[in-house]
Amino acid sequence: MKSVYIVDDSIISPLGFSVEENLQNLKNNTTGIVEVKDTSIHTDSFYGGLINEKRLTNAWDALSKIASYTKLEKMMLLAMQRLLDKNPQLDITRCGVLISTTKGNIDQLKENNTDRAYLDTLASAIQQFYKLGNSPTIISNACISGGLAIAIAKRMIQAGHYEDVIVVGGDLLSEFTLSGFFSFQAVSPKPCKPFSKNRTGISLGEAAAATWISGSIKNTNISEVVEVVGEASANDANHISGPSRTGEGLYLSIQRALDEAKVSATDIDYISAHGTATPFNDEMESIAFSRSGLEDIPVNSLKGYYGHTLGASALLETIIAKHHLLANEVVCSLGFDELGVSYPIDVIKKNKAIAMKHVLKTASGFGGCNVALVLKKVSI
Repeated sequence: MKSVYIVDDSIISPLGFSVEENLQNLKNNTTGIVEVKDTSIHTDSFYGGLINEKRLTNAWDALSKIASYTKLEKMMLLAMQRLLDKNPQLDITRCGVLISTTKGNIDQLKENNTDRAYLDTLASAIQQFYKLGNSPTIISNACISGGLAIAIAKRMIQAGHYEDVIVVGGDLLSEFTLSGFFSFQAVSPKPCKPFSKNRTGISLGEAAAATWISGSIKNTNISEVVEVVGEASANDANHISGPSRTGEGLYLSIQRALDEAKVSATDIDYISAHGTATPFNDEMESIAFSRSGLEDIPVNSLKGYYGHTLGASALLETIIAKHHLLANEVVCSLGFDELGVSYPIDVIKKNKAIAMKHVLKTASGFGGCNVALVLKKVSI
């Protein structure tokens, strides 16, 4: 089977508008979650990760003078363009383009701009900006969308449809999504604390990210690269908003991804978990990790840094996992204090160096969907 690599990437987030800036802030254990007092999003203050509007405007104005694009479209186009600027050999008109998002331009409903809220309209905006012959493909499968998009990009390349695929993901911290999580009584009154005994719920965030997935690395100048050696998704269909209490779908995803990668649980050096800090998600993940024999593998969640960025989260966190794998460094699971799940897992309490070859990235979402990716460091 053809090898598939994560070649390069870009990030637009509250922690920075470049991968390097994001990595430095993570290394400094800086959170992008702040108290937000914005009545256009919610009547009361809350904690979340918001992108700086002035910085976004300045960055967009440097790219384009067209003001009609929505906030999310600007975020995603900036992420894509910065990826392309770093890789002039990459011709987007010859690439597959996948868009991962959960709610897209959902904020446009508040402006009575219903047509703009459709996901295909988001795809059309990106198609028109780059004058693409075909409309990008939307991957919208709750909060596994970004990870699933990487898996689908891999399958497209291995099936011979494309040699290169650009995956771009993004979601907003909007009134719609926030009110939904408030209705579940799932929003934490303080920054979230994944896997902690004292966790009180989720923090939401917003971000955009883009990555170049390729079946070839011959035109790159890198000595080490990350290969996607295993991927799988499974849906346990437990509940519209609650995960399986046994972690069944995530367990199956992990097993199938490990099988495709031809590795065992003991070969995994680090796990980048979903870790939303809700009672059911964190418990379910601990069960799935334990059932998979991964209870002694160092694990963290990046939600304490970014909040939950929905359809962008698994893409953003896979990019970070890739760079941690290459650097042999991991960051602490921010906000963690005392283990608050019933099955033992090795939550990373402080930044540390780990010799790594294989990383597991997991994600789960509403409706019982789950995805697992196995990444391998390869020397060229």
